[in-house]
Amino acid sequence: MKNRLRVVASFAVLSAGALVMLAAAIPTFGLARRFYSEIIGKKIGIVILRLWGVQSVVHRSLPLPAGQLIYIANHTSTIDLFLLIALGLPRTRFFMFGAVRKIVPLAVIGYLIRIFWTAPQEFPEKRRRIFARADRILRRSGDSVYLSPEGMRVVDGEVGHFNKGSFHLATSLHAPIIPIYIAIPRDINPGVGYDARPGQIDIWFLRPIETHDWRLEDLEKNRDAVHDLYLRVHDSVRATGKPPAELVA
Repeated sequence: MKNRLRVVASFAVLSAGALVMLAAAIPTFGLARRFYSEIIGKKIGIVILRLWGVQSVVHRSLPLPAGQLIYIANHTSTIDLFLLIALGLPRTRFFMFGAVRKIVPLAVIGYLIRIFWTAPQEFPEKRRRIFARADRILRRSGDSVYLSPEGMRVVDGEVGHFNKGSFHLATSLHAPIIPIYIAIPRDINPGVGYDARPGQIDIWFLRPIETHDWRLEDLEKNRDAVHDLYLRVHDSVRATGKPPAELVA
């Protein structure tokens, strides 16, 4: 019963946040994307995490590199969305699965902060067009971007298969990749559901991965190297509670 009330309260917060964002968009002609995302969106994420009793602890000692960045993270839970927007990543656009547009407040928020809506893997041509459009927009704007190489939640909390889209984009833009590892304890992780429980979630920023010399012919090799890095981090967090020290930013 308590979780049902939290779901209802979270939807209310999303709806109120969407209305506030829409109200801010009208006098600004929809042009203040960073304000919608980094101020209003961040607050929405923080409030929803508090509703669920989730405390997020960010581990990052070094400043983020200047310029355009590509953020990636493992994707194990429905909580991830709120953790990420609560970070208020500067000048960053997001990729999100297009089906969530059925949730009206998320659709309103998503369109205002200019989310790139993705299609399922079984529509490769449509996905190629989406990523090509995102490439053109990001190249022109210089904005950073977040996307999950796993593409979908991994129910058992392990690191899943990595798709190539993130790494194709990084290769094309030659923007550094900022890997983020989200450590959600199994006893509070709702997976694909909404049965989250109170607790602490650690968000680790890992050292940037330079892509200035990446080539398309090395796409799978580079993807697999980053996947191996995540497996190493995952195993270390499970064993010691933190990633290897030399990988942490």
